[in-house]
Amino acid sequence: MSDEKTATGLIEIENVTVSFKQKKKKIVAVKDASLTINEGEIVGIIGSSGAGKSTLLRTINRLQGVSSGRVLIGGQEIEKLSEKKLRELRNDIGMIFQHFNLIGSKDVYSNIEFVLLESKKTKAEAAKRIDELLRYVGIEDKKHAYPAQLSGGQKQRVAIARALANEAKILLCDEPTSALDAETTEAVLNLLKQINKELGVTIVIITHELDVVKEICDRVAVMNGGEIVETADTYKLFTEPVNDFTKNLIQKESSFQIPRGVLNEVPGKIIRIDYYNETAERALINETIEKFGVKINILHGKIDFIKNRPLGVLFVSVDGDPARTREAYKFIKDNSARTEVLRDA
Repeated sequence: MSDEKTATGLIEIENVTVSFKQKKKKIVAVKDASLTINEGEIVGIIGSSGAGKSTLLRTINRLQGVSSGRVLIGGQEIEKLSEKKLRELRNDIGMIFQHFNLIGSKDVYSNIEFVLLESKKTKAEAAKRIDELLRYVGIEDKKHAYPAQLSGGQKQRVAIARALANEAKILLCDEPTSALDAETTEAVLNLLKQINKELGVTIVIITHELDVVKEICDRVAVMNGGEIVETADTYKLFTEPVNDFTKNLIQKESSFQIPRGVLNEVPGKIIRIDYYNETAERALINETIEKFGVKINILHGKIDFIKNRPLGVLFVSVDGDPARTREAYKFIKDNSARTEVLRDA
């Protein structure tokens, strides 16, 4: 699927504020937030705990009312919808949660069936749809299992099947992988990407896991203190964050440092090289060695990929004639995204 999405503004959050009283004190959970989510996008909302992420997500299907501002779905202002129209709209919006929200006393079949019966499907129609859904999410053999008999990943697949039961056009995901291990998280994210690509479902995902954002999101909105402080293409957010809170969040969650002992033991100038976009494609270290005749030792490094685009960091020592070392550093600095001298020669 192309990274380019057609901008049609399926979900429009306009200057939304959500406040409520708690122990006689006014709490502003969301403050003047605006965000447009285009049809077919996967958009992440990130931020620290208590930033207002989940509250904002719940305004999209009016599980949470707004104090001011408005939310539009497909051009309809949902605060003005009648109860009948709101029920119809909610059929188009599925929701999945961190802890699955399955009914423990019902088997997988019944957990999905009640949603279909609530939307006036017949028993026969529900049975056919349940078989389709379970086949699609890959757990058709668990039709009559109970939640207690399922793994975390299987429970989330049931929750996803239930959310899609009425052919939802929008899927709201509130920390959908937080209770899962790394392998299961990858499988669930692959399923969500498949749903987005094959079914055209627009996905909004709340998460505190930056690896989830890197893996699945087209764009990201960052929240702090109830406000949306930055919105950007995912790759740009990680390579060129603008807001100080975003910078600190990325630095904190992606902390990657060279051990202090290495800094003290290795000779030469030690530098950190950040590389992305076209700078990631160059054999910069080899070029520098050949051009300046210096010794370069790679001390530490890692690389991530966001939508198949590289984002990496490398720690190296540059040792040799002082003048050539200075020239080599300037060459590296001029031809990489960002550099930092950790210890001078």
